[in-house]
Amino acid sequence: MSRIIKGGLIQVKCTEDASAPVAKIKKAMIDKHVALIEQAASQGVEVLCLQELFYGHYFCAEQEIKWYEFAERIPDGPTTRLMCELASKHKMVIIPPIYEEDMTGVYYNTAPVIDADGECLGIYRKAHLPHCHPGFWEKFYFRPGNTGYPVFETKVGNVGVYICYDRHFPEGARILGLNGAEIVFNPSATVAGLSEHLWKLEQPAHAVANQYFVGAINRVGYEDPWRTGEFYGQSYFCDPRGKMLTVGSRDQDEIITAEMDLDLIKEVRNTWQFFRDRRPESYDQVIDL
Repeated sequence: MSRIIKGGLIQVKCTEDASAPVAKIKKAMIDKHVALIEQAASQGVEVLCLQELFYGHYFCAEQEIKWYEFAERIPDGPTTRLMCELASKHKMVIIPPIYEEDMTGVYYNTAPVIDADGECLGIYRKAHLPHCHPGFWEKFYFRPGNTGYPVFETKVGNVGVYICYDRHFPEGARILGLNGAEIVFNPSATVAGLSEHLWKLEQPAHAVANQYFVGAINRVGYEDPWRTGEFYGQSYFCDPRGKMLTVGSRDQDEIITAEMDLDLIKEVRNTWQFFRDRRPESYDQVIDL
């Protein structure tokens, strides 16, 4: 019997002015997402991922300590607790990327993975941090992640997370496959002039090379006052052959859904024996350089 699950992605624009109090911005974005999570549940979504730093702006467009106020503890912070309640209510796996406070003054770009019974199974902390383009000053806000590349056994299957800039590094994507991932979510905040030509190349390539499903999420619109570029949406699911299952709009708040047959992974791996034919004993140079 096929293991068909329905996945969902939420892409939205942050419409609050960045000069507003942090608490107001956060409340507006969480309220918007709660309503969309309800809609996703009504559509039968079983596993849902939100965009990078979902409850506010992509504030890394500037270097300003005001945004440290966004950070919360995981799993005991209010947003994680709320998402656990919603996951339990809707019997839905939810991945809500959060600005995490690990201890006073130490912050990470983090995605908790919450199972369909409301249990927070663990976290992934973004491993690779950009600090090389105007408007992407992440090392001012985050420490590089220290969780490795965990895969979480959820009610719908084995879920991994790779956050935004991580997608440019194939090593972690491969480790997620070796760790048993069946679906890898890549919540992002990325703009047109910088990366749009790569958006539908890199993640499908990871899906093919590692033979799992990928859900890629990007926010939409411009964020004032920075306007460092247009967040171009086009969130999508692709399968282990790299085929696009569904693609979102460029500029609309939207829930993107797709049905994924996880049994396809075995079929693809029995055809293309990439894991059998790997030569890890010959890859030492990747580590040494």
